[in-house]
Amino acid sequence: MKNGIFNLLIITSLLIVSCKGGKQEEGVDQTKQEDTTIMTSNLAFNPAELPASPVFDIETTAGTIRVKLYEETPLHRDNFVKLASERFYDGILFHRVIRGFMIQTGDPFTKDPGAASQYGTGGPGYTIPAEILPQFKHKKGALAAARRADSVNPQKESSGSQFYFVEDAGTCAQLDGQYTVFGETISGLEVVDKIAAEPTGPRDRPANDIKIISVKPVIE
Repeated sequence: MKNGIFNLLIITSLLIVSCKGGKQEEGVDQTKQEDTTIMTSNLAFNPAELPASPVFDIETTAGTIRVKLYEETPLHRDNFVKLASERFYDGILFHRVIRGFMIQTGDPFTKDPGAASQYGTGGPGYTIPAEILPQFKHKKGALAAARRADSVNPQKESSGSQFYFVEDAGTCAQLDGQYTVFGETISGLEVVDKIAAEPTGPRDRPANDIKIISVKPVIE
């Protein structure tokens, strides 16, 4: 983890400098340090400081859900960490809630009330290759990536930002082997149930907005 995302943050600095001698090399090191400081100062936290299986508190208007991300699904883990560090999820709604099934969030369009017709279609502009592993099932509280249907997405690539929590393991068991599970709830299952119990309207949208306030790492 410490050699993953953080390296992406400094790659630009590495490309714009070159070493031609001892004194210049010292200057390059200083430049890289200064550029890195500038880039990381705009983040909510430094991804390089997190462990291989980081823990996050997802604070919502309905309560806090604490999750652990799996080391075994590094593409999804690193993407979630990157977006959280950029405050991407702050202010995003739970746009699809099905009691006895799951609750879904992560669409940036939900920050705009005028874009309601597009809720469920937004993302950061990219997808993530599937990391579907047999040991990670859709148990209660499982954290999994949403994706488009097989007909347009035969590789089962995940949405770049949308994810869901399993509310009922029995009804979600059909999703095993079809969607990437990349984390689990370690506290706050009652919040998942509370959100799932919200009355909904058209397209399973909660009648009352339920919003993500922040996504922050738990440093122990």
